Amino acid sequence: MFYGLSKFFKKILPKQLFYRSLIIVASPIIIMQLTISIVFFDSLWIKTNKGMTKALVNEISTFVEVYNNEKYDKQETTNLFSLYQDLNIEFIQDEKFNYNFDERWFSPIDRTLRRELKLRFGSEEFWFNTTSYKELIDLRIKHESGYFKFLVPRDRVTSSSARIFALWITLPAILVIFIAILFLKNQTRPITKLAEASERFGRGENVEEYSPSGALEIRKAGLEFERMRKRILRHLNQRSEMLSGISHDLRTPLTRIKLQLAFIKDKEITKKLSNDVDEMEKMLNEYLQFSKSSFTEKNENFNLSALIEETVRKYENQNIIINQEKDVYFNGKKNLIKRCLNNLIDNATNFGNKINVQQKKVKKNILISVEDNGPGISESEYENVLKPFYKIDKSRNQTKSSVGLGLSIASDIIRSHGGNIELGKSELGGLKIKIVLPV
Repeated sequence: MFYGLSKFFKKILPKQLFYRSLIIVASPIIIMQLTISIVFFDSLWIKTNKGMTKALVNEISTFVEVYNNEKYDKQETTNLFSLYQDLNIEFIQDEKFNYNFDERWFSPIDRTLRRELKLRFGSEEFWFNTTSYKELIDLRIKHESGYFKFLVPRDRVTSSSARIFALWITLPAILVIFIAILFLKNQTRPITKLAEASERFGRGENVEEYSPSGALEIRKAGLEFERMRKRILRHLNQRSEMLSGISHDLRTPLTRIKLQLAFIKDKEITKKLSNDVDEMEKMLNEYLQFSKSSFTEKNENFNLSALIEETVRKYENQNIIINQEKDVYFNGKKNLIKRCLNNLIDNATNFGNKINVQQKKVKKNILISVEDNGPGISESEYENVLKPFYKIDKSRNQTKSSVGLGLSIASDIIRSHGGNIELGKSELGGLKIKIVLPV
């Protein structure tokens, strides 16, 4: 039971911290104001209105009794009550008195007035309307061959303090909630700023030095983020310098081996050794490209549709079919995205002779898929092929020049942009690679 309630409240509650905090602050204020309003409405306003209505009905009853007394002049009685009791009285001859009226049960004034008139005159001896006039109440009492028409000021049955009370109870609540919104905005802004900086840094963008702000806990989190960012950048710089040194040290002996191969007379041995040296150079280049940091390239807003079309056109292959939306723009590292596409299309052309490239925008994501009609990959190997230097010899015949870095580099590029890459079964019978990039 409690689990179900907890799940229900989690579903209806807002997801953002600002709105949750606003509910925490505003809910007690609103509940308190409603409680005070109900207590005031029940104990003060309704009782006051009831007393005023009862006094008015008693005055009308007194007028009717004095009017029926033969000792007093009827016109003089009417004038006196109109003058001193603030009652506009008129007797109208009408034997067909219609006592049916619109019963506005939701109106406290109508309910109280109906109750008091019914107790005093009976259910079919009166008629009233509180909406015909803005400041008056039209009230009629049956009498002999006609009825008395009373035009009574509305303030005779209702207290004006209710409006003043409603005004004074509403304005402070609105003012307090408005001040709370300003304070909450200032408290949540540093959290939003920290989240945005973390997101940009996670995508590989250049993030300027983050200056912590806000409450002590938020400042501490921001300070730790800045320290972590500097440690990661320092690690990446050290790795780049180390790889540059490795590259220099390895290329030198490879160059010497190439020169020495030129002096070997046995051409068959020379050819085999040259192929091995070329493969080592390619492996070295692929490894360096995979390991180098991508922080040096800046993000830019570019036409992804044009980039895909340009990349496919360079292959000059009629078997590659493009199906994409036009003028879809993406903010990211253009060269890295291009390299990712090249790796995926290279992989598809190596193992299939029919390739489909699709691209479409769905809500806040861009979906790209590359599929072929090759031998495909078993589902158990989907995660393994995304690892560096991993080769499959069973389901897809690897070429000798492959070093097993194409898909791993593509995966690294997509994830550095905050996206995701998935492998699956193609409708063509081979492998389907699906890319999801956030806009």
